[in-house]
Amino acid sequence: MARVIEVDGVAKAYRLGVIGRGTIQDDLSRAWARLRGLPDPMLKLGQADHGNQVGQTVWALRDVSFDVEEGDVLGIIGRNGAGKSTILKLLSQVTAPTQGEIRVRGRIASLLEVGTGFHPELTGRENVYLNGAILGMTRAEVTHKFDDIVEFAEVAKYIDTPVKRYSSGMYVRLAFAVAAHLEPEILVVDEVLAVGDAQFQRKCLRRMSSIAREGRTVLFVSHNMASVQSLCTRAIVLTSGHLDYGPGPTSQAIDCYLRHLQQLSAVDPGDRTDRKGQGDFRVEGFGCYDHDGRRVDQLTCGAWTEFRLDYRVRQGVTLEHIGVGFPIRAVGGPFVTMLSNVLVGDDLGQLSGSGQISCIMEKLPIAPGAYVLNISVYASSVLQDWIQEAFTVQLVAGDFYGTGAPAEGVPGEALFPCTWQLNGDPCRASAVT
Repeated sequence: MARVIEVDGVAKAYRLGVIGRGTIQDDLSRAWARLRGLPDPMLKLGQADHGNQVGQTVWALRDVSFDVEEGDVLGIIGRNGAGKSTILKLLSQVTAPTQGEIRVRGRIASLLEVGTGFHPELTGRENVYLNGAILGMTRAEVTHKFDDIVEFAEVAKYIDTPVKRYSSGMYVRLAFAVAAHLEPEILVVDEVLAVGDAQFQRKCLRRMSSIAREGRTVLFVSHNMASVQSLCTRAIVLTSGHLDYGPGPTSQAIDCYLRHLQQLSAVDPGDRTDRKGQGDFRVEGFGCYDHDGRRVDQLTCGAWTEFRLDYRVRQGVTLEHIGVGFPIRAVGGPFVTMLSNVLVGDDLGQLSGSGQISCIMEKLPIAPGAYVLNISVYASSVLQDWIQEAFTVQLVAGDFYGTGAPAEGVPGEALFPCTWQLNGDPCRASAVT
């Protein structure tokens, strides 16, 4: 088959800070202040000075090379910040590479974020024709596809309404329908489909499979490994801007990605150097504990569970309005829930020095499987510490429903307590056989 995309030694660099934030006199004043070791004289009251970052370079991609053949459905997987969206922006010519060369043969339709290419003041109908013109379609060609686009997007009632009034779900449905139906040779889709509901996501996956069967090419970025496995014929893995694997068989790419997650989560959160945040609050450790206070590496569905975080606050600093969050998702799958003191209305008060923060669940309502947990800490709405994939844990089947039998083979990732009635009368508990 013919190659439709060739990526040869591509690198992309970004400069940190804000360049040229005002008049020439303002910039000269800032430069003179930095030379004397003084803060930015143009800062507003209470605004942090990040002037020392101006001009620093961060490489989002380094020496990435791969080819995509006609009819390929290529999955691009990796952690947040690995460079997935950057490579799609380069392929879509939203931005240019700092080094290397990209050769694309064919018309590209990109869906990189909600409403990509839409003008908010135009109606849905006008945006469909606008996107068609951008893709090089004639008005007659767009008209021929128009009814299919509107039917797929399920926005017929609002098609003559300005898209600025659309919900995010309506926006993404119409944007995907336009990108998928105007017959591009190459379709580029980022994680944006996560905005839609589950039924729409399944519809999109079927449409992308149909596009691939027609011999066209699809590039697909997702954190949902089940979707990648079912849709993609090949995949690549990006790690910190480098090509870690591929292109190669999707199953092997997913194995590579999951191994990397396991290696990362094996590092104690207190020793992680890839964290983000202001740093006045620092996570020093994290673990799971049972009802007897013993640290455990494996959790049981339906059991009493404590998630315990060890912390240290910078000396001389007192923090308040603390928000601690533990987003949990299935390994290679979707997010399951967010454990947060803010969501349940628990105030942690003022924090200084060091200590422990615990989240206790009387009955862990998560189905058996492997899960990864992130850690985020805010103080007065300022991000203090963020550790992605901080902890990986295996859940085993347990007697969640109190029937004497473990809850095994449950579809999905969550369990809910419930009672059943027949003709308005509670059902009697039956013996487990």
